[in-house]
Amino acid sequence: QVQLVESGGGLVQAGGSLRLSCAASGRTFSTLSMGWFRQAPGKEREFVGAIRRSFGSPYIGTTYYAASAKDRFTISRDNTKNTVYLQMNSLKPEDTAVYYCAATYNTGDYYSKNFWDYWGQGTQVTVSS
Repeated sequence: QVQLVESGGGLVQAGGSLRLSCAASGRTFSTLSMGWFRQAPGKEREFVGAIRRSFGSPYIGTTYYAASAKDRFTISRDNTKNTVYLQMNSLKPEDTAVYYCAATYNTGDYYSKNFWDYWGQGTQVTVSS
């Protein structure tokens, strides 16, 4: 079983930055692909970014981003800490949502929320104008 715990959310002003962390349990972190999703009130959970399963400590590998996140957000992983990060810069009020960490041992359609096997409890990000 994989357990995920997000942290780093909070309240920031538009244009500010936040760094989210997701810590995974176990000793097989390098074989996990990791993803970030977000869900705003009244909206479906949507894809933010993902990083493929990879080896190396730390490791920055192949990443995927939603159009809304590209050029502002950066996803990375540190296999020595069993942790994936989401660095968010130039935040906008539209980024306000609960952000969820996800994991899977498989590869495939990272963009679909139904593809992922494990989920964290989420961390709130609120961006004020």
